Amino acid sequence: MNFKSKLVKDLKAITGDKYILTAQWSKQHYCKGWRYGAGEALAVAKPGTLLEIWKILKICVEADIIVIMQAANTGLTGGSTPDGNDYDRPIVIVSTMRIDNIQIINEGKQIVGFSGSTLFGLENKLAPYGREPHSVIGSSCIGASIVGGICNNSGGALVKRGPAYTELSLYAQINLQDELVLVNDLGIELGDTPEKILTNLQTHNYTKDQIQFPDKLASDNEYHKRVRDVDASTPARYNADGRRLHGASGCAGKIAVFAVRLDTYPVPKRQQVFYVGTNSPYVLGKIRRDILSQFQHLPTSGEYLHRDCYDAAKKYSKDTFVAIDKMGPSFIPKLFEFKRKVDLLAEKFKFLPNKFSDRLMQFLSNFWPNHLPRRMEQYRDQYEHHWVIEMSNEGIEEAKAYFEKFFKENEGNFFECTKKEAEKAILHRFVAASAVGRYHAINNKKSGAMMSMDIAFPRNEKDWFEKLPPEIDDLLEMKLYYGHLFCHVLHQNYIVKKGIDADALKEKLLKTYDARGAEYPAEHNVGHEYFAKPSLSNFYKKLDPTNGFNPGIGRTSKRKYWK
Repeated sequence: MNFKSKLVKDLKAITGDKYILTAQWSKQHYCKGWRYGAGEALAVAKPGTLLEIWKILKICVEADIIVIMQAANTGLTGGSTPDGNDYDRPIVIVSTMRIDNIQIINEGKQIVGFSGSTLFGLENKLAPYGREPHSVIGSSCIGASIVGGICNNSGGALVKRGPAYTELSLYAQINLQDELVLVNDLGIELGDTPEKILTNLQTHNYTKDQIQFPDKLASDNEYHKRVRDVDASTPARYNADGRRLHGASGCAGKIAVFAVRLDTYPVPKRQQVFYVGTNSPYVLGKIRRDILSQFQHLPTSGEYLHRDCYDAAKKYSKDTFVAIDKMGPSFIPKLFEFKRKVDLLAEKFKFLPNKFSDRLMQFLSNFWPNHLPRRMEQYRDQYEHHWVIEMSNEGIEEAKAYFEKFFKENEGNFFECTKKEAEKAILHRFVAASAVGRYHAINNKKSGAMMSMDIAFPRNEKDWFEKLPPEIDDLLEMKLYYGHLFCHVLHQNYIVKKGIDADALKEKLLKTYDARGAEYPAEHNVGHEYFAKPSLSNFYKKLDPTNGFNPGIGRTSKRKYWK
C-alpha cells in the first residue's frame, strides 16, 4: 500500500468513508478561495467531533503533512485554502463545518463556540436570552464562522465592540520537537488528557463550578476608548496590531482552534438608523469627530458608501440584495453553495462562459423592479457621499438633536429611516462588497485586473477620502469606495484598465497609503494576498515553529521550519 492510500485509509477509519474527500470534483469547493487563491490538497477531511479533529491532526503530524484548518471558507484574501502548488509537503484540509455546537454559559453573558459554529447560528442561539454576538452585520449573512473571525481579528464594524478577540480558547499546536500538544485556555476544567478534555467539552460534561473566570479578556474591552481618540496618529484597528495577537486571536490558522469563549451583548431596547448625505467628505469628517469626541453615547455602527459604489451595488449586487431581503440571511450560504456548484459544472462544458453563475444571476436580476427606497434614491441624486448611522437607546435623541442643529449650518441633510428603510439601507451597504466582483466577472474580457484593498487610516486623518494622482488615476477603469467610517477602515476596490500591470500599480497604491500613515489589511487579514508585517510573522513563528499549519500565510515561507 502506498503512502497516500495508507493515509486515506487511516483517515477514513476516524471519520468514515463519506467524510474523507479525495476526488478532484469533491475537493474543489474546499481548495479554492471564495474570492482569491487555489491549490491542490491530497485530501479533505470533514470530522464530526472535536476528538476526530485531534486524531486527524495526530496522523498528519506523524506523517509530516501540512494541515490547513478551514471553516466557512468565506475569507476575502484566500487565507484558508492552499495557494499554488509549491509546498514542500502534501496538504490535508480539515473542514470543521460539521462541528457547529454553541454552548451558553454564565446565563448567556458568554458562549463557547466550536470550530464550525457560525455567527448566524449564534444570533439564533442568543435570541431567547435577549443577547447578541460580537458581530451582527455583514459577514453573518454569508455564513462566516465564529472561530474564523477570532483567528483573523476580523470585524470591527460595530463601534462599541471592535475586532473579534478573546484570550480564552482551546487549541492544538505543534512544538519545536514536532509534537502535537493541546492547550486549554478556555477557563473551564475539562480533564487532564486531550481525549478527556475534548470529549467532556463536546458532550457539555462540566458543571458551573468548573467554569472559571480568570483575568483574561473575552472581547476587546478597550476598543470604545481607542475609537474615541480622534487625534491619534495611528489607526483604531488593523490585523497586525500586536496588542490584539494572543493565542487563537489573530493566529490565521497557525494553530488548530477547537473552541473559543466570547462575551455577548444585550440587545438594545430601541434602535434608529439615520441616513446622511453630503457632497463634501469634510462634512462627514466633522460629524465623525463630533460624535466620537462629544457624544455621551457611541453609535452602534456607521457605514459609508460613495455614490459610484451605491450605483454599482444597485446594479451588480441586486440579486444578492433581493435574495436576503425576501428569503432571509439563512438562505445566503445555500445560494453561495449553489453558485459554486454551477460554476464547477460550467467548467466542464466549454460552450458555457466563465463565471456562468454570475452572468446568469445578473441577467435574471434585470427583470426585478427597483429594490431601493424612494428617499434613498432621492439622496443618491442629490449627494455624492452617503452614511448610514445606527444609534441605540438614549443615543437616538442625542443624534437627532445634533443632526437637526448641524445641518442648519452645514451642507447636506439627513432623514430618520423607517424600519423598512433602515433594513434596506444597511443591506444595500452590505451587498456593495460583491459589486466589484460581479462587474469584473461579467467584463473580464475587456477589463484589467481587480484589486480589493482593505485600509485602516489614522484616527486623525482629515483627508480620508482618496484623491489619487493622475498617473495612478488614469490607469483605473473603476473605483468603488465603501467602509466603516467611524474607525476609518475603508474598502477601496479598483478595476484596472486592460493591459496595465496590476502588480506594479498595486505597489504604487500601497506607497500612497504608507505616506498617509495607514495600516493594511485592516480586517480581512493577510491571507496569501498581503505581506505579514514583522509583528504578525513573528507571532506566527512563535505559534507554529515547524511551519506545519497553513504555511505561506502572509507571503511567508512555505517550507518546514520556515526555511
